Amino acid sequence: MRDIFQQFRPKKIIENPSEEELREWALEQGGVITEFGNLAVTTRVRNRIAKFTEVVMGEPEEEYTKLVSDVMAYLEDKDVIMLDRVMCQKQGYKRKCRVYVVSSYPRIPLMWGNTLFPAEPGEPDFITITVPDWPEKKVLVFPESGMTLIMGTDYKGENKKAMLRQVMYWAKKDGNLGLHAASKILRVMRDGKLVDKGFLLFGLSGTGKTSLACHSHWLRPPERVIIRQDDVVILKSDSSAVGTEESFYMKTDALEPGAQPLLYAAAISPRAILENVHVDAATGKVDFFDSTLTSNGRAMVKRRDIAFTDNTIDLERVDNLVFITRHNEIIPPVVRLSREWGAAAFMLGESVETSAGDPSQAGKPRRVVGTNPFIVGSEEEEGNLFLKILRDNPHMQCYLLNTGTVGGTVRGQKITVFDSVKILEMIARDKIVWKRDDFWGYEVPAEIPGLDMSRFDLNNYYSEYQIKKLCQVLKKERIEWLSQFSGLDPAIVSALKP
Repeated sequence: MRDIFQQFRPKKIIENPSEEELREWALEQGGVITEFGNLAVTTRVRNRIAKFTEVVMGEPEEEYTKLVSDVMAYLEDKDVIMLDRVMCQKQGYKRKCRVYVVSSYPRIPLMWGNTLFPAEPGEPDFITITVPDWPEKKVLVFPESGMTLIMGTDYKGENKKAMLRQVMYWAKKDGNLGLHAASKILRVMRDGKLVDKGFLLFGLSGTGKTSLACHSHWLRPPERVIIRQDDVVILKSDSSAVGTEESFYMKTDALEPGAQPLLYAAAISPRAILENVHVDAATGKVDFFDSTLTSNGRAMVKRRDIAFTDNTIDLERVDNLVFITRHNEIIPPVVRLSREWGAAAFMLGESVETSAGDPSQAGKPRRVVGTNPFIVGSEEEEGNLFLKILRDNPHMQCYLLNTGTVGGTVRGQKITVFDSVKILEMIARDKIVWKRDDFWGYEVPAEIPGLDMSRFDLNNYYSEYQIKKLCQVLKKERIEWLSQFSGLDPAIVSALKP
């Protein structure tokens, strides 16, 4: 596939400019310095263009080769910036990455370059060519050759995901599983001993994954959290997780120090780069509550600017896998799952659309396998591999964590960040009292220390008939969804039929 990119002969290639040069050029192209001394930029496109993204496997059809040829011809009259970086740090998993971006958009390589690790010698494994001023919005992914062509968008998240999509595809080919998940450790006292419990937090962009990954849980020494990754990890068959990035690309909507002190401190660091956040042009004052530009404002922050990180991005052992959902009716704040139910939760990928994906559909229910919109190839293959890893590692436990509402959005009980943070802490401490739900076949909490569980009693909001009806409808929807995957291990679907 790389053959059709041999026509790539831009007017000039600016090879690996320094971060200082890129930052200066970004200022010249409209960036501003905020009250915190960091850089803020504004883009024309302010979310990923998922509906314009196409994965091309095998020999490309004529329409694709023609489009690539047209773009290559267009670039012959353009200067482009070339930037090299490395993804992952674990030996055997490092992948060399290269982006080419039209030179009038220096903020894109600046932000992307900050997400990964310094370049190393050798030819790139993955290449992305970005042409923001192309008249048509389109992303073409060629996973077999490690190539991505991004057209018509200047949103940095598109370049970030281009490389992560490629590394997840490569991981699956190598027998591992690339996951759209954050990672952290909770170091807590259990039975008089200090123990580490590794967590993976799954969730669609904008559903609380980063907020929960980057929370201290208000632990006091010698207890603490250790924050590892924000977005994508590679889960190995031995239950370890390989990290990919050197930064976090966090949402800034309503960011304030009281609720999210770690993320707020990172966002106001001089090293942070704010994207589509409201900044007063005259004073540089930042307003994280102003969504005039978008509700998908972002900050690219370095890991070292987030408290409770360390020099490692990998997780030696995953103990708890948490699927974050946003449900507003009958799902409890947390559910404990069997291995088969955990694989079902992976395949169901239940949540809601957010402004990070498609703002026009924000808030609507959505199912995405693995809460991962970047899967390339067979989805049931990923579900079966996920179940195999769970079966081979009996210490791993799956949970469904609801960050929405119980009892409906009108008069129901909102599940707060405090609730979710406390739940994760009590999972690590093994202090939740569970009881079996015979209808669903999984376990629901009877008691969670620190939380008043009566707030989430469905009988406060629905009649017995309504509860039964809502459960029946949801089960039917779930089974119908799973039934479309013909190659799925039958035990996964059977988990929903206790």
